[in-house]
Amino acid sequence: MSDRVLLTGISGFLGGHVALQLLNAGYTVRGSLRNLKRADKVRDTLARAGADISRLEFVALDLMDDAGWREAAQGCRYVQHTASPFVLEIPQDKMDLIGPAVEGTTRALGAANAAGAERIVLTSSMAAIAYGHDRSRTAFTADDWTDLDGRGVNFYQESKTLAERRAWEIMDAASRREALAVINPSGIFGPLLDEDPGTSAILIQRLLNGSVPALPRIPITIIDVRDVAAAHVAAMTTPEAGGQRFPMGERTLLFKEVADLLAARYPDRRVPRRQMPNWAVRLYGLFDRDVRGNLAELGLPKQLDSSDAAALLGRELTPAPDAIMATAETLVAHGLV
Repeated sequence: MSDRVLLTGISGFLGGHVALQLLNAGYTVRGSLRNLKRADKVRDTLARAGADISRLEFVALDLMDDAGWREAAQGCRYVQHTASPFVLEIPQDKMDLIGPAVEGTTRALGAANAAGAERIVLTSSMAAIAYGHDRSRTAFTADDWTDLDGRGVNFYQESKTLAERRAWEIMDAASRREALAVINPSGIFGPLLDEDPGTSAILIQRLLNGSVPALPRIPITIIDVRDVAAAHVAAMTTPEAGGQRFPMGERTLLFKEVADLLAARYPDRRVPRRQMPNWAVRLYGLFDRDVRGNLAELGLPKQLDSSDAAALLGRELTPAPDAIMATAETLVAHGLV
């Protein structure tokens, strides 16, 4: 029998790619869903992508409910915890993000430890590394943590930071720090596996359909979803990955640079090209909570040291423009723009 992996968040953009790579590598995947009615859709999506779904099974789990977690992890050699709330609109109550992120991590790692899982891989984020620091700082490594008392930290960044810190606390308390590996990706782009653009591709969708009137001078650090999924699989079985964090961001582009790439490839689309002055973005932020939550990033490029992730993969990371184009091409192919 092949090794079994509990994969939370299998219906998500990243979770689907992790499942695809695990199945292609010969693992049995036990994917978690909040509602098992989605199982057929996930199964069909992975089959269309070429996966052998005979080794795919499902279990119902909720980040905010204890039911089923211990049973789901039993018999699993590895646990991949990719499930976490990610929203396009910052909620009014930060606990709508922090609660599921921290409690879900607590349940997943508790179940994994109880089952004696050999390796747990946690999807964290650049959001847990590179925010709340002095604006003079633009380069970040695995040793850095987001300063929750710093300027401009939004609820999402707080949720990812608290969830990852909780993960390390759990593993330290169990004297199993080396059983945990953490992946800290930046903005994840790349090919969609289905017709759901999710949160990651909506920016590209909005640029291609012209619904963004002008481009704020906000930088985006980009990583390809296929690289992030591959890092999850590699971190699962590489002994040296235990106890480590792996920041992943191939490069940082401004909104305008992303728009220019899209406009060159799709000249018939109404891709915006005009940049919005910083004063206008700040004014807009007075009336829009989501814009307000990102004002601290205006004109502030960030770079992640991704050398450890590249070493883990044994290759260079996929260039950011390729990830952007793969997103756009699948949006077009699925008729989403």
